[in-house]
Amino acid sequence: MEVLLFVLMLILGLIGSFFSGLLGIGGAIINYPLLLFVPDWLGVAHFTAQEVSSISMFQVFFASLSGVLAFRKRNGKGSPLIHKGLVKDMGISILFGSLIGAFVSRYLSGESINFVYGILAVVAVILMLIKNKGSEEAAQEISYNRGIAIPSAFVVGIVSGIVGAGGAFVLIPIMLTVLKIPTRVTIASSLAIVFISAIGGVLGKLTTGHIPVWPVLFTVIGSVIGAPLGSRVSAKININLLRYGLLILIAATAIKIWSEILL
Repeated sequence: MEVLLFVLMLILGLIGSFFSGLLGIGGAIINYPLLLFVPDWLGVAHFTAQEVSSISMFQVFFASLSGVLAFRKRNGKGSPLIHKGLVKDMGISILFGSLIGAFVSRYLSGESINFVYGILAVVAVILMLIKNKGSEEAAQEISYNRGIAIPSAFVVGIVSGIVGAGGAFVLIPIMLTVLKIPTRVTIASSLAIVFISAIGGVLGKLTTGHIPVWPVLFTVIGSVIGAPLGSRVSAKININLLRYGLLILIAATAIKIWSEILL
């Protein structure tokens, strides 16, 4: 049974991290419901919301790190994909927010954590439905409102730290629709911001005590494998396909989480 569990965790980590590299997300938007429901459905394990939150945060940390390294290899080819100023401003802010959120999560019930996750997913869907007004040209000359970028990243950090996410599934819509950042730059930069967020989240989760060590380890192994693959595929996919693919994933997750909460 344990062997089946470890294989399953590796596969789930690979799936989540593949989409992490593909769409510039930490993978928690996909992995949270997978970790919460799939092992239980298959009868190999039952993780509490707190444990899923911890596993997800560690997965996000290593998946985003792998994805960032993969994007950096392409950063010198043509226009830079990762915007250093944006990563610095939003990264520092989200770091403190995620540290606070992860620490607070130890005092919340599983239902409360699922509720916060459900709200985040709905907000992300609404933001993604707003038309992107950012251009895809002149990525080097991007300008943005720091007065919006910094506090919004802090708030996202708090709530994502609670559910064990990097926050990219909310950050990306904000960067696209509010800050008007080009799509490919958003995907690459958000992955770097998510990695910084995950640092705070992991530190916070270490204080909660809800960390199943072996499931975390095998999920992380899958994450390291999947993220670089996703980032390579990302460079070859149409921008609109990336955007609407993310929208569908978030909407499906929101429906599943709220159906569980309401029923």
